[in-house]
Amino acid sequence: MNNAEFNTLLCERTFVFARMILEFVESLPFNTSTKVIGGQLLSAGTSVGANFRAFCRGRSRNEKFSKICIVVEEADETLYWLSLFETSKYGNQNQRKVLAIEGDEILKITSSIKNGLFPTR
Repeated sequence: MNNAEFNTLLCERTFVFARMILEFVESLPFNTSTKVIGGQLLSAGTSVGANFRAFCRGRSRNEKFSKICIVVEEADETLYWLSLFETSKYGNQNQRKVLAIEGDEILKITSSIKNGLFPTR
């Protein structure tokens, strides 16, 4: 598999992840806590895919690095909000667990891409 094919597959995967986040947030009961935390989760979780698309269209190595750093940051933030839902009484915990597993896998993949662009020595 070449880079273009891999990027296409990861774009699709992050899009599906965003849709799953959307479905999770839409299923939450409406109150002050879920409005705030759900909004944060929705923002971070959908940003992962949007910024990965921007990474794929980056015009330079530096621009790509900047975008993949955002992807990593947003994926990590998504996991934070999901862990907050884990400790609350809100949301379907099976659905949240699936999201957390997928979010963690996306974080590991994108962190690896980031480290491959500018390896630390």
